Amino acid sequence: MEGKHRAPATRRPIRRDNSSPAAVWKEKEYLDGKIVDSGVVILRTSGCSHFREGGCSMCGYNTESRADISAEDLKSQFAKGVSDLQDIALLKVYTSGSFLDEKEVPPDVADSILVYCSNSGTRLLFESRPEFVRPDRLKNMLQKHDDLEIALGLESSNDRVLKYSINKGFTVDDYSAAARTIRETGIAVRTYVLLKPPFLTEAEAIADAKATIRFAAMASDAVSLNPVNIQKGTLVEKLWSNWSYRSPWLWSVLEVLRESSSTSAKLICEPTGGGKERGAHNCGKCDASILESLREFSLSQNYGKLRSTDCECRDLWESIVGTEGFVVGGAVDLQRFFRKHRA
Repeated sequence: MEGKHRAPATRRPIRRDNSSPAAVWKEKEYLDGKIVDSGVVILRTSGCSHFREGGCSMCGYNTESRADISAEDLKSQFAKGVSDLQDIALLKVYTSGSFLDEKEVPPDVADSILVYCSNSGTRLLFESRPEFVRPDRLKNMLQKHDDLEIALGLESSNDRVLKYSINKGFTVDDYSAAARTIRETGIAVRTYVLLKPPFLTEAEAIADAKATIRFAAMASDAVSLNPVNIQKGTLVEKLWSNWSYRSPWLWSVLEVLRESSSTSAKLICEPTGGGKERGAHNCGKCDASILESLREFSLSQNYGKLRSTDCECRDLWESIVGTEGFVVGGAVDLQRFFRKHRA
């Protein structure tokens, strides 16, 4: 979810075995004032520690994990993953959970990845839950490679949303402490903000994302706005199947980003599954234009790139934002309801 783990159409096919990564691809990134090539390697690990305690309501990434993954398997996965990634300025290494979880990514595996990035002069970005962020571990890592960025999935700056909508398993204070530790060691922080956790109306989701970006920007070098995409095997998918959830509108994405123009952190948004039923979408007619404007914005940080198109579905979005809260039960997929009963 940068959409975390987003995969473009040019994603390289990967065999499903312990020695091969879950996915590999190249993409563009805005880094240090310019557009650069970056590479993504998703390691198939033993899984996220939080998944064993129920996991997050919207996250299905643990489906790629396997209990019998060894340290040698992970080293082989990484070697295969980077074999085709040449001349990149940034390498993003993702797992099902936390790179800093030593049970998921053993220290010798992490060290080998750090040494590779140091030798190739590549910035390394990875993700972690706050509970695995320790000053001694970070300082040890910096001795091997000093150009790091750590992503934290805050999602919401509201503890009630974290607990009841997302089941995140940590609090806002836990995030703040981890972000402070990371920055104090001289490492960059990237924070993920979720747009439209379950059980929130569209209006509530917009307000929550705006507030969270403002909060996260104070502790982050970059903030990634991640509209929910409906992943298989998740609570969100069950709600969606029962018409009790709709992924966010692209109009909502635009509003959140425009209202965040005063933030000092780099702001990124490239929705996973954008324009599709399971991802952030509008009516289908205007989706491609808006998604392209989001990409242009993310690669330029120019808010003027956030274009609106003249589409009649904006009126429907405005109506839903204004009335959804009056529906008994709160969040429902009113667009699907209107479409069905109009037919």
